[in-house]
Amino acid sequence: MHPNSSTTGIPDGEAGSWPLFRTRVLDWLVHETRTERFLDRILVEMCRRIANSGIPLTRASMHFRLLHPQWMGARMVWRTGLDEAEIDTFDFGIETTPQYLKSPAHDIYCGTDEIRSKLTDTGSGKQYPLYDDLRKDGLIEYLAWPLEHTFGKRHVVTFATDAKSGFGEEHVSFLKDLVPILSLVTEIRAKNILSRTMLETYVGPHASEQILAGATRRGSGTTVSAAIMICDIRDFTALSDLWPRDEVIGLLNTYFDAMCEPIEARGGEILKFMGDGLLAVFPLSNPDACGNLLAAIREGRAAMDAFNSINEERGLPVLRYGVGVHVGDIMYGNIGSRKRLDFTAIGPAVNVASRLESLTKKVKRPVLISGAFAATAGTSAEFEDLGPFPLRGLGQPVDVLALLP
Repeated sequence: MHPNSSTTGIPDGEAGSWPLFRTRVLDWLVHETRTERFLDRILVEMCRRIANSGIPLTRASMHFRLLHPQWMGARMVWRTGLDEAEIDTFDFGIETTPQYLKSPAHDIYCGTDEIRSKLTDTGSGKQYPLYDDLRKDGLIEYLAWPLEHTFGKRHVVTFATDAKSGFGEEHVSFLKDLVPILSLVTEIRAKNILSRTMLETYVGPHASEQILAGATRRGSGTTVSAAIMICDIRDFTALSDLWPRDEVIGLLNTYFDAMCEPIEARGGEILKFMGDGLLAVFPLSNPDACGNLLAAIREGRAAMDAFNSINEERGLPVLRYGVGVHVGDIMYGNIGSRKRLDFTAIGPAVNVASRLESLTKKVKRPVLISGAFAATAGTSAEFEDLGPFPLRGLGQPVDVLALLP
C-alpha cells in the first residue's frame, strides 16, 4: 500500500486536511505553472504534488496528437522515482497498427469518456494488451480520461496505482475534477508547441525565432553575414511534364532529403524551397561555416549518387543538379504586401550565388564557388580555378572556381 494513504483514501492523520491538499494541487496547476512552457515538466511536478498529497499515484501519462512533419503523436510517462518524464514519439502509420487499435488511447480518441479498470480483475471489462505490461509492473488500478481541447481536439491523460486496494473514491473524484484544469493548461502549451513547430517547418528555426520574437511587420529584419548556397535540379520542367505527378513529387522529396539533411546536420539553415531549388545559409558567426558548407555539399553529392543508382535500377530518371556558392551579407526579414508577408533573404550576395548556380549549366560543372568564398574558406586544394566570368546584372566579372570531385 502507498505509505501516505490509509484505507479511507485520505492521508494518514490528515483527514481534516484532505480538502486543503486538494486545493493546493489545483491552485498550483492554475496559478503557478504560467512560467513553465514544457508539458513534460508540468506532468512530473503535478504527479509529485499529487503523490505528496496522499493519493497513491504510481504512474501517469499524457498522450498528444501532433501536427508535425515527422511524428503523428507523442507520449509522456511519469513513474514513481523519476525526476524526468519518459518521452516517446510515434510515426505516421501507427494509427493502423494493432498496438494502437487495441489501446485505451484509441478508444478515448474515438469518444470513450472514461476508462477505469481494476487490473487484478482479469475476467471483467475490456482487457487491453497494455494491461499485461501494467500488471508486470505491479499496478493494480488504471484510469484514463480525455483532455478536451477546443474544436473537438482530444488528447489523453492516464493515472495508475500499485496500492493494494487501488484508488479510493475520493482519489478518483479528485483526479477526475483535475482533468478539465489540466486540459486548459496543456492546451496553451500544445498551441505554443504547434506554433513553433509550424513556423520551424515552413520558415526554418532562425526565421521562426525572429517571428516569435515579434518580427512580424513588413520591413522588419536583420543583416546576417553568411556563406550562401543555392541548389537547383536540371531539366526539372521536362521531367515534370513526362512523369506522373506522384513519381515527380517522390523524386523531389528524396532529392531534398539527400541535400537538406547534411545542410541541417552541419549547422546550415534552409531559408526557402523554390520549386525544385533551395536557398541555404551558414552564418559566419560559426568559424567553421565555410568548411561545413563544403562538407554538406559533398555529403549531399554522395547521397544523390546513391539515390541515382537506385533510380537507374528502377528505370527512373537520374537527377542532375547545380549548386552556386558565395559569401557575404544577406538582408533577412519580412517582405511582401500589407497582409501577406514572406520571411526571406535578399541582397547582392544572394544574387551572386544564384548567378553561379545558373552558370553551372554553361560550364558543365555541378558546383561553382566564388573567389570570395574560396578566400574566406582559406583553402584552394578543393577547387579548380576557372577564371573570371561576367554574371548577369553584375558590373564586374566574378572569379569562379569549381569544386573538385
